[in-house]
Amino acid sequence: MIRASAPLIEAACAGDERALSQLLSVCQPDLKRFARRTCANSEDAEDAVQVALWQLHRKIGTLGTVAAFATWLFRIVERECYRIFRRSSSGGALPEPSAAEAAAPQIPTDLRLDLTKAIAALPEPYRVVLVLRDVEELTAPEVAASLGVSVEAVKSRLHRARAMVRESLMNGGYWNQEG
Repeated sequence: MIRASAPLIEAACAGDERALSQLLSVCQPDLKRFARRTCANSEDAEDAVQVALWQLHRKIGTLGTVAAFATWLFRIVERECYRIFRRSSSGGALPEPSAAEAAAPQIPTDLRLDLTKAIAALPEPYRVVLVLRDVEELTAPEVAASLGVSVEAVKSRLHRARAMVRESLMNGGYWNQEG
């Protein structure tokens, strides 16, 4: 979850350069954390964050509502990670993993892409809750407070989102109905 206040976002949308600069600084750590989980490697994650921050700087004035800010920004990072992956996979072999990446448990690239697509295909209320709970690792009360809904609504949306993602992955042949 991006820890930017609504007044800061509104001021940046209105063209306040100081607010925009502060917003860029506030958003960067959250975007980096998200990008490291979404992109194939840390270099791609850094590139995706830079693109997202540049897009934020250029297009903050087009943002419709403050409530859409986090989703909008995370989608930019997600799309950029996917674009970088497609570009690197079409250009030949993937880059060699670093020692830290090699030691970490690896998710197969095709599963990662299919999972990203399944999450991106979710209706927005479900996608936002899933990202905040399972990617950003916020608690249900924190998600409820940030979205202005009840904890029960968060739990319900999260359950439905996980079921839709599971269904999508099962349809893709990742595991059978019994497993």
